[in-house]
Amino acid sequence: MFRVVKALNHNSVIAVDMETYKEYILLGKGIGFGKRVNERMEAGEDTKVYLLQKETDRGSTKEIINNIEPQSLEIASAIIMEAEKKFKSVDENILCPLADHITFAVKRIRNNESISNPLTQDIKALFPDEYQVACKGRDVIKEIEGVDINEDEISYIALHIHSSLSDEKISQAMETAMLVRECITCIEDNIGKTIDIESLSYNRLMSHIKYMVARSLKGEAIKLDMNDYIKERFQKSFEIAEGICQKLGRGIRKKIAEVEIGYLAMHIERVFSDESVD
Repeated sequence: MFRVVKALNHNSVIAVDMETYKEYILLGKGIGFGKRVNERMEAGEDTKVYLLQKETDRGSTKEIINNIEPQSLEIASAIIMEAEKKFKSVDENILCPLADHITFAVKRIRNNESISNPLTQDIKALFPDEYQVACKGRDVIKEIEGVDINEDEISYIALHIHSSLSDEKISQAMETAMLVRECITCIEDNIGKTIDIESLSYNRLMSHIKYMVARSLKGEAIKLDMNDYIKERFQKSFEIAEGICQKLGRGIRKKIAEVEIGYLAMHIERVFSDESVD
């Protein structure tokens, strides 16, 4: 049983669980219609219930909820449900941070203010499943708010979804994307060409660097050492990989295991092979 604290709109209310005394956001069609403060209510089967006491980078959800449009909560909830279909387990505490982002994204679009994300293509390659879910969120935003969001906005939503799947904060995910972009730029400088972002070798390279960073942060390492073999066969790629591993290590403040160099060099060699064919 819940006690109503505030009806946000026809489809959302803030309420207190009368047993635990914790505050929640309840979302469901018509759930807030005619609700009065202190009124008792049950959460129906179709009602989505979200805890309201999670701290965020911008403060507590209690503090930021006042600046969030209720429709944005409905949109964020719909995106979370799409993410749950894809990933099964999702941290639902992203509700308010995601709704907060959507509120300001819609305002920017209506004010004809553009937002750019130079890492959009990298985010698409690094987090393809999250981006796919975020694209479905674009359709929900169009349906509820009547505005179209661009790829840069979608990529930011993808980062919110990614943060709900791991302990990684959005700022950390952005930092990883920036580091990977620097690595790609380094490879492009050595090739003398821009790598085709639609190529399979590019996506494999991006994915490998992502998991290499993840392994390094967790203190894990690949067991099979192929460095001597790769260094002998692909010296140029191996040298580039050495430099990149050093750069990444400084960026994440963790030493990249030497055994990673050979595997990264193999992916770099694939890129060299692809880009050498005109």
